[in-house]
Amino acid sequence: MADRWLTFDCYGTIADWDTGMRRALEPVAGAQQAPRLLAAYHRAELELEAGPGWMPYREVLTSGLAWAAEREGIRLPADAGETFVRAWPDMPVFDDAGSALTALKEQGWKLAILTNCDDDLFAATRPRLPVPFDEVVTAQQVGSYKPDLAHFRAFADKAGVTRSSWIHVANSWVHDILPAARMGLRSIWVDRDLTGHPARLAERRITAMRRLPETVDAVGAIMPR
Repeated sequence: MADRWLTFDCYGTIADWDTGMRRALEPVAGAQQAPRLLAAYHRAELELEAGPGWMPYREVLTSGLAWAAEREGIRLPADAGETFVRAWPDMPVFDDAGSALTALKEQGWKLAILTNCDDDLFAATRPRLPVPFDEVVTAQQVGSYKPDLAHFRAFADKAGVTRSSWIHVANSWVHDILPAARMGLRSIWVDRDLTGHPARLAERRITAMRRLPETVDAVGAIMPR
C-alpha cells in the first residue's frame, strides 16, 4: 500500500505565529502598539512575498516591519528588525497540536511541512514541534512563497506522492487552501481565526486541531487505498 501523506503549513497552523510575533514586537513597539503594527506587517508581508524576484524570509521580516512601522507612524529602534528575527526560536506551539499530530503518526500517516520560511529559521522552530516530520519544503529551497504552487510541486517530486494519497492541512486560506484547490488536492482548513471565508474549497473545515484526527479519518475514508 502506498504511503498516505498529510502536509501542513507550520506557522499559524502548528506554531502560534500571531502570539510569537506579537511578543517579539512588544519590546520594540510597546504592548499597546504591537497588535496594530503586526496587522500592518501582515499586509506588508503579502506584498513583499508576491513581488518580483525572491528575497529570503528574514529580509521579508525586516523589510516588512520597516514598511509597517512607517505606514503606521510608529518609531522603532534601529535594531528592531534584527530583534524581530532573533525572536523566531521562541515561537510557541499551539496546545492542541501535540496530541493531534501524535495520533496521526500512530495511525500511520506520513507528515510533511510546507513553509514560507528560510531553512535556518525553520530549523530554530523544529525542536519545538511535537513530532518529527518526514519531509520539509521551505521557501528558501524552492525560491518562492505560497500561494505559488512551487512548494506543492517540490513536495510531490520529493515524496513521489499522488493527489489521491495526499491531504493538505493549514490555517491560511490565501497561502494554503486556495493553492491546494488549484493543485486538485483534498484539504482540511484549520480556521483558527474564524475568518468567514467560504469553506467550499476545502474538504472539511475545523476551528482547532483537537478535531483533526477524526476529520482526517473522515477524509481518508474516501481516499483510494
